[in-house]
Amino acid sequence: MSQQDDFDRGLVNRRAVLGDAWVDQSLNQATEFNAEFQSLITRFAWNDIWGRPGLDHTTRRLLVLGMTMGMARWEEFELHCQASIRGGVPLDTIKEVLMQGAIYCGVPAANTAFKITTAILRTEGLLPAAQSLAADVRVATHHTFSEPQLKVCVQGNHQNESAPVVLSHALGLNSSMWDPLAAELAAEHEVLRYDHRGHGGSAVPAGPYSIDDLVDDAARLIREWGRGPVVWVGLSMGGMVGQGLAIRHPELISKLVLANTAAKYPEASLAAWAQRVAAVKAGGLEAIADTVMERYFHAGFRATHTGAVAQARATLLRTNAAGYVAACHAVAGVNWLDRLAHIKCPTLILAGALDVGAPVALSEAMAAQIAGSKLVVMPSASHLSVMEQPEEFCRELRAFL
Repeated sequence: MSQQDDFDRGLVNRRAVLGDAWVDQSLNQATEFNAEFQSLITRFAWNDIWGRPGLDHTTRRLLVLGMTMGMARWEEFELHCQASIRGGVPLDTIKEVLMQGAIYCGVPAANTAFKITTAILRTEGLLPAAQSLAADVRVATHHTFSEPQLKVCVQGNHQNESAPVVLSHALGLNSSMWDPLAAELAAEHEVLRYDHRGHGGSAVPAGPYSIDDLVDDAARLIREWGRGPVVWVGLSMGGMVGQGLAIRHPELISKLVLANTAAKYPEASLAAWAQRVAAVKAGGLEAIADTVMERYFHAGFRATHTGAVAQARATLLRTNAAGYVAACHAVAGVNWLDRLAHIKCPTLILAGALDVGAPVALSEAMAAQIAGSKLVVMPSASHLSVMEQPEEFCRELRAFL
């Protein structure tokens, strides 16, 4: 149509949100009794409200879920929940709305909302995998007694004789980066993850931080856990900490995995780190979020795994900006290269062929210095290889263990 009225404009939004089948049913079954009502909501609700520019459709969807949940309008909740799932709203985001509702709407309302949503997911063939809360599987969350306090997540059977594993995350993320791998390893190993200082649920002491500060945190964490020596699996910043542990506290490390990391950055890269710090100080983490995602994930992954990238971006934006800046100083100043020959434990080095943040040449330099180390280059991975190529990452790690 060359011209549209408010009904036509509202219909566009209504179809975009609820889908053609539902809208066609509502319009085709209208009677003399309710046709004016259908016209009313299409013109005013779907055009005037859903057409307003102040909020995007996803935000409006989530608000409707929260409101209908709070009012126990379960027919409308089911309609909009199904439409949200079919419309591509990430399930993790919907879950957070229901979790928020458990506090502000009450547990009975949340229980009903989760039950309805689970039934929709089952019908749509999207029901997530089972997640047991048995003692040997459940993730236990703690904080260190020592300071600065670090948030710690532990899972797996501590009575298992397999070596305990520590997973250490990348700059700007947190221990949730390791969720799938930790669950995979927990069947055979006790697994500990933690948030670095300045990140996630850990304390944010005043910066700047040095890499030695992060190594000291890791050493006291292992000693407080009392399960050392451990297999240390560190990616990016976590790999830099692992190198320092193996050099300064070799008694705490039985095996070392260094993924997508560096022992020392070229002098030319220091200016880029200074620019990143300046950008965050001026505009917050939003100022660098897109650039960081481009460095963390290659273009093909970003195009096909939009949900995972959005989740990583959201994690970055929740990171304390001052903590991020303080940790940038630690990462930019890393300098273990001349001391890597002191590392005597078995070492696996994982690199991504597409990694621009930690190019393969930096991994080759580490492998040349660590006697007996094994270098594996994953051809389809960039910086966050454990997220881009989880099966290959886990396969290499299991073989090494």
